[in-house]
Amino acid sequence: MQSSSFLPTDHLTLPDHPGVYKYFNEEDELIYVGKAKSLKKRVSSYFNKNTGVNLKTRKMVKEIRRIEITLVDSEFDALLLENNLIKKSHPKYNILLRDDKTYPYLLLTKENFPRIFPTRKVIPKKGTYYGPFASVKAMNNVLELIRELFTIRTCKLDLSPYKISDGNYKVCLEYHIGNCKGPCVGLQKEVDYQRDLEHVKHILKGNLGVAKTYFKQEMQHHAENLEFEKAHLLKEKLESLENYQAKSLVASPSINNIDVCTIVSDDKSAYVNFMRVKNGSLITSKNVELKKKLDESDEELLLTALIRLQDQFQSDAEEVLLNIELSEPIEGLNVVMPKIGDKKKLIELSLKNALYYKKEKALLLGLNQDKKDRVIRQLQQDLSLPEIPDHIECFDNSNIQGTNPVASMVCFLNGKPAVKEYRHYHIKTVVGPDDFASMKEVVGRRYKRLIEEGKPMPKLVVIDGGKGQLSSAVEALKELGVYGQMPIIGIAKRLEEIYFPGDSYPIHIDKKSESLRLLQRIRDEAHRFAITFHRNLRSKNAIGTQLTDIPGIGESTADRLLSHFKSVKKISEATQEEIAAIIGTNRAKILVAWNEKNKGA
Repeated sequence: MQSSSFLPTDHLTLPDHPGVYKYFNEEDELIYVGKAKSLKKRVSSYFNKNTGVNLKTRKMVKEIRRIEITLVDSEFDALLLENNLIKKSHPKYNILLRDDKTYPYLLLTKENFPRIFPTRKVIPKKGTYYGPFASVKAMNNVLELIRELFTIRTCKLDLSPYKISDGNYKVCLEYHIGNCKGPCVGLQKEVDYQRDLEHVKHILKGNLGVAKTYFKQEMQHHAENLEFEKAHLLKEKLESLENYQAKSLVASPSINNIDVCTIVSDDKSAYVNFMRVKNGSLITSKNVELKKKLDESDEELLLTALIRLQDQFQSDAEEVLLNIELSEPIEGLNVVMPKIGDKKKLIELSLKNALYYKKEKALLLGLNQDKKDRVIRQLQQDLSLPEIPDHIECFDNSNIQGTNPVASMVCFLNGKPAVKEYRHYHIKTVVGPDDFASMKEVVGRRYKRLIEEGKPMPKLVVIDGGKGQLSSAVEALKELGVYGQMPIIGIAKRLEEIYFPGDSYPIHIDKKSESLRLLQRIRDEAHRFAITFHRNLRSKNAIGTQLTDIPGIGESTADRLLSHFKSVKKISEATQEEIAAIIGTNRAKILVAWNEKNKGA
């Protein structure tokens, strides 16, 4: 593989060859990774104005400042490389599998007389991981089968040869009940233990046939030697293995080592089901959602999901069944679209899972929406509001120890934070720590701005504080002539009392009420937002003071330097030429001279 870098205007000079392309923005941040059978045709299509690309794609193209390509041997290799790059960098315009679960694995440890146990953390140096399993139940079923068939130790002892020969250990209860053969005291040789482990590995990979053949041969051997008890024990193990296989059988046992991947989609998302089948048995089934970023086709989404899921489940499938036809074959990927028979039934089963997953997601979305509606309707009822408060704004002040007085406003739409609508305020007209006057100022500034811009007013205004802060906010609304056009309340922290203007007595909402929890959440978010802004401002002022103490360096100059270099340390390390490019030659000389003078201080 070889990589090269190009400007967007050079797209026509790209090679007509399979590979991966990477788009970088002005900050040289990776924003998109794509694969192509022909890099020249694919990349050029983004910059061709006649292709009718959608708005999201146009937005991305406007951000591209540099293109990097990597040549590979085939389109399938491009798919694999694209997957690795997306998994590593998470570019903002690439599709991500929406799956926040940490799935369980079975770990076969790398030690003398290896153990096998469940885990959710993958640390490769500890041993070999099998999975992930779609559920804890599926994993436990396999683990129980293994422990029923083989005597794999469960203790954490260090079974190094010299420790066993020193006689430091004694057999435990597991030995006495027949679940362990006592390797800790030398009663089981490691070669015999490893032979059992080889069969365990086959079972973990879904190859049950190898273990079945072994038990049949051993059973026959003991029967011929008239060792009927041992033969019967092996017969029971063989039956356990066959029963397990029968429970997981979804198709003919002749269907071996294939993956099934199906997709259904709507305008915003795609829903994919992925299944692994070995010897007719379903060993893995997983559903994932993919949020569309650039109006991708179902084919593109399905291939993206397939490659990532095969990677996640360490698939070595010889064949892949899909429910949609690819526009053209991909060299290295053996894709089949069955029309009849058991393979067609597998497609139908997978598609049934994908459709159910889509329906489940829609139902969950509806339930969440119902809950949001229920909470704000309950709030309307508890506060006797004229309208459903689907637009709530909350104000809070922060002036710790009387310094850097600031305020914040947070906005909640339909019961959820609308972060883009949050606002910070520097207190401009108030001298000293005066919460009441500060509240009047910021409320007045906020709604004067909304009036001037013709934007809608909130359905409820919440003031973090008691009667004093509420009265100050009311004064601001009266001066603007909008008092009475929107409900306003104050919420006191101590007893969670709710105050209305002109009412001396607060009301109390049930402490277990969802509507009170929503008000508390909004109030706490306003407080957090104000405190964070205040801390950042104090920190910036502390840093800025170091610079403004230098004769000839004012606040404006200090701000420009900090905006460019980000810290005083980096400013002190910069050359005179670099500083002069920001603040001019004369001030740069002053600053460099001051830095030199104070280096040893």
